[in-house]
Amino acid sequence: MKFDVAIVGSGLAGLSVALRLAQSRKVVVISKRALRDGASDWAQGGIAAVLDSNDSHDQHVQDTLVAGAGLCDEAATRHIIEHGREAIDWLIDQGVPFTRDDTAELGFHLTREGGHSQRRIIHAADATGHAVQVTLEQKVRAHPNITLLEHHIAIDLITSGKLALPNGGPRCYGLYVQDVDTHKVLTIAASQTVLATGGAGKVYLYTTNPDTATGDGIAMAWRAGCRVANMEFIQFHPTCLYHPYAKSFLITEAVRGEGGILKLPASAGSAAGQRFMPAHDERAELAPRDIVARAIDYEMKKRGLDYVDLDISHQSPEFLRSHFPTIYARCLELGIDISKQPIPIVPATHYTCGGIVTDLQGRTDLQGLYAVGETAYTGLHGANRLASNSLLECVVLGRSAALDIEQQPKPKSPALPAWDESRVTDADEEVVITQNWDELRRAMWNFVGIVRTTKRLERAQHRIALLKEEIDEYYSNFRITRDLLELRNLVEVASLIVSSALSRRESRGLHYSLDYPDTLPKALPTVLTPTRNMLPRRR
Repeated sequence: MKFDVAIVGSGLAGLSVALRLAQSRKVVVISKRALRDGASDWAQGGIAAVLDSNDSHDQHVQDTLVAGAGLCDEAATRHIIEHGREAIDWLIDQGVPFTRDDTAELGFHLTREGGHSQRRIIHAADATGHAVQVTLEQKVRAHPNITLLEHHIAIDLITSGKLALPNGGPRCYGLYVQDVDTHKVLTIAASQTVLATGGAGKVYLYTTNPDTATGDGIAMAWRAGCRVANMEFIQFHPTCLYHPYAKSFLITEAVRGEGGILKLPASAGSAAGQRFMPAHDERAELAPRDIVARAIDYEMKKRGLDYVDLDISHQSPEFLRSHFPTIYARCLELGIDISKQPIPIVPATHYTCGGIVTDLQGRTDLQGLYAVGETAYTGLHGANRLASNSLLECVVLGRSAALDIEQQPKPKSPALPAWDESRVTDADEEVVITQNWDELRRAMWNFVGIVRTTKRLERAQHRIALLKEEIDEYYSNFRITRDLLELRNLVEVASLIVSSALSRRESRGLHYSLDYPDTLPKALPTVLTPTRNMLPRRR
């Protein structure tokens, strides 16, 4: 199958690129499940941008730099923030139904989240990502120049090194993709390939991420020879609903932005009902996520708690139903009336701040390969992502990547080899995948969590190396499945996270080490460079 552009991933980043390119290019969007089965659709809070005269780009930049703990790339941060209004205007033009407020300058309601000095979060109630994805999905499905391959999972990139071409530098010519339903492997040739596969939250046992967040793009780019950066900075969202029947249900930052208070639960005994955030940070509940998550983790471990409470019951039922309809309804389904009682919450893995190294056009180290969104490292998020900057980055960098692709010539694609399964057999025991998946995620949760030590990281590194050896052997001998491909990618990403964490001998932002509690005077990103082609020989 031949296309001008192959886009892997169907979240906001991928669909933004697809829609901007479809007027001039033949595009394919590859989604390993349905188009909306990704993290973008789950985003509750909104999109941060300067949309009010009381706000300014300088204030937004400063808030981002402070949250990023000195590790943001200031030029990248300023570029993305200064294009924020343009990104929001584009989404409005697409028809995204943001919540209106006739008293506001632009006519849209703006909320505030932790780490922001102003109200600058434009949103669609408390289901912004869903509203955006539904709108863009309709556009994508209707466009004649966009081919959709749902339920297809990317396997690996096809590069000039793999083809052993005599001339030219390293280049990406497309990728192998498996139809999840039929197990048939397709060879997709593309002049330009865009990785928009999201983050890697499923590498941890507890996460707010959907099941699709398995680090596929990061792992594929690393195996193809691209650098990755800042993988130690994994953001734990402070407030994930704690309930046995609520898998990965996020309680948006905006609940705290609108007055939600963190308190100790009834199980804390005589301390029950006490507010604890002021003792950890002067900004209390409006402190950045890393500080709030560490404070909750500290209180839970200190007191032996399973969760803490987030209380917004002082707001009226009418206020809660209008501002947080999804959260209000879901909690009510589970027997929690948030207008009368607090919400039990725990921290959970939420966002991958590092990723594939790119420039501000989304270009990677491999010619013809771009990365956009959570899978990419632009320098915006530094050591801790500021709330609601992620969707902004998707749209702004999606536009930049599309503009750059439009300016590129269409190279003549060489003949690409078909996928070779001649020396493999069907797997004899699928339990190996299940066992290794569970072991990997538990090791990451126990040893590479919110608070780290060198000894724990070394234990994780040892276990991951053994798992990687087992998984690589399994991959080399048996026919592939989606579970195997995702596990292979997760173990690759886990290795990158641990290597990055071990190399950072300080505490900064989301990376907190008991062995190195101080912050070094100079902030430097952690950049990992592949030393060899890591693709298995048989493929």
